[in-house]
Amino acid sequence: MKTLLAVDGSDCSYEAVRALKYFARAEQLTLLHALNVPRPAYPMMMPEVANELYTALERHMREDGERLLDRIQSLLPMHAGPAVKRLELGSPAEVIVTTAEQEKIDLILMGARGLGPVKERLFGSVSHRVLALAPCAKFIVNGPVKAMKKVLLPLQGPSDTDAAIHFLQLKPFHEPVELTLLTVLPSTRPPWPVDTATAENLEAQALKVARDYIDDIAGHLRAIGYQTQGTAVLGTPADMILQEANARRPDLIMMGSRGRQGVSRFVLGSVSHAVLHKTPCPVLVFR
Repeated sequence: MKTLLAVDGSDCSYEAVRALKYFARAEQLTLLHALNVPRPAYPMMMPEVANELYTALERHMREDGERLLDRIQSLLPMHAGPAVKRLELGSPAEVIVTTAEQEKIDLILMGARGLGPVKERLFGSVSHRVLALAPCAKFIVNGPVKAMKKVLLPLQGPSDTDAAIHFLQLKPFHEPVELTLLTVLPSTRPPWPVDTATAENLEAQALKVARDYIDDIAGHLRAIGYQTQGTAVLGTPADMILQEANARRPDLIMMGSRGRQGVSRFVLGSVSHAVLHKTPCPVLVFR
């Protein structure tokens, strides 16, 4: 597995470094720091002076970045794998996504909130863009990761299932994990009036089909070495995922991001967005 660890010196990025101990040894581990060097914002400044100031600032930031990467490398767990340090100029989100594409990265680890001034309720602008645009799995760390034994895996359909199996076949975790597969069915009551017995029968049939599907996926995952159980419930997907998370107390939620095209790629699916902002545990988003 090829892993990218993006760091900026924030508390969250150091937590991402510590979280590496829960993931398998990387075939290639890229330590990445992006230098977003600001241009002088004084229109009356002579171009020569502006360039000199920019060059001096870039040199200073590059020296700080090199020290940061050296410090990060010294904190890596023993089993992390061979590490390569990369210091790149540019917008952090764009640098992270471009590097992931160029290096054919399987997993990105990064902090949820960096050092920049733009803040959101939980995830910063950089992590949100990476979540939406990066072509691989993303583990966004918003606090200390205390364990990685119980994993809740909501599946919304065949595309989610295929992506989840593809990622799990990489054997991404350092220690064995227990997977709980979850699928959520919306209300199956028909729009026309029916009696209670008929409605309950329709719901029971729909749940049986869903449970058979989940059991089939669970069997496939057990065949490749995972301890797995499955469940199907009725309700609103985001609400039921959060309800299951609160009840089961998993160490991690893995879920698909519902990949999109065009401008809409900048927005995560409503279910994954709601879970990311409200879940009581870390989330790994795969695609």
